Amino acid sequence: MPEPEQRNREDPENPENLGNPGNLESDAQRRRRRAQFLRELTEARELRDRVQPRRAKTARLRHAMRMRTFRW
Repeated sequence: MPEPEQRNREDPENPENLGNPGNLESDAQRRRRRAQFLRELTEARELRDRVQPRRAKTARLRHAMRMRTFRW
């Protein structure tokens, strides 16, 4: 009978490695990937706003209304 497939302990996708200090991915690499993701996300939002100006305007107005009614 074949043994069940086990994930490689060095695999960064392995959930066991998430909080592990010996994780293969350094903090610098994680920050670089996160910064790249945030740049792409911002670019995608700007593109969506240019392509759908009416939706962008209503979203801005809705956000402004939320901020006006927000209490500290």
